[in-house]
Amino acid sequence: MTNKHLLIVEDEPDMQQGIKDNLEFEGYTVDVADDGEMAIKKITSTQYDLILLDVMIPKISGFDVCKQVRHKGIETPIIFLTAKGEEIDKVIGLESGGDDYMTKPFSLRELMARIKAVLRRAGNHTKEETDPTIKIGKLEVNFENYMANCDGEPVKLTAKEFDILKYLIEHKNATISRDSILDNIWGYDYQPTARTVDNFILKLRQKIETDPNHPEILITIHGIGYRFVY
Repeated sequence: MTNKHLLIVEDEPDMQQGIKDNLEFEGYTVDVADDGEMAIKKITSTQYDLILLDVMIPKISGFDVCKQVRHKGIETPIIFLTAKGEEIDKVIGLESGGDDYMTKPFSLRELMARIKAVLRRAGNHTKEETDPTIKIGKLEVNFENYMANCDGEPVKLTAKEFDILKYLIEHKNATISRDSILDNIWGYDYQPTARTVDNFILKLRQKIETDPNHPEILITIHGIGYRFVY
């Protein structure tokens, strides 16, 4: 049995109750919220291990809920749930700070697998034994408390930006394909486009490189992916 505490943000009563019942059967402690305002109140007042966040909810959309809680420094893993399947929605969801994305209808078995995968990846952040602070270009990055600064001033990185950067550091000086980044950061069968990876790399360059237009650390290997030179 698990002692993980989850929040379901879903305004469809049958969907909300069905997911809640199955999660509780698996041993999770589950709270629910019916709209974006209630979700933000719960997320900012309770420490959750994971949030299932529907995109189309009343008052405040799921994307905006995610942006607001990330802005507050809350890095609880978020899996978006939505009836929309367009690629642009997936990109917006992940770039707003989400960790995974599921399009309705989905099987409860797949949902449980995704939840376990995201919780496992989140748990790995606490197991690092090496020095958590690393100097990368303009940045000093602490992977233990997920903080970064430049010349003593804090720099905001999303959870996914930290994950991608950490993965590249672990494979420094090697050529890493976009598919490898997708598989290891997002995992399972969810496949955002290569453009998603490119957008994250572009944002990281803005924060790391002295001259982002002529990168010396995050190097593009045309037709393949990237190399982190460190």
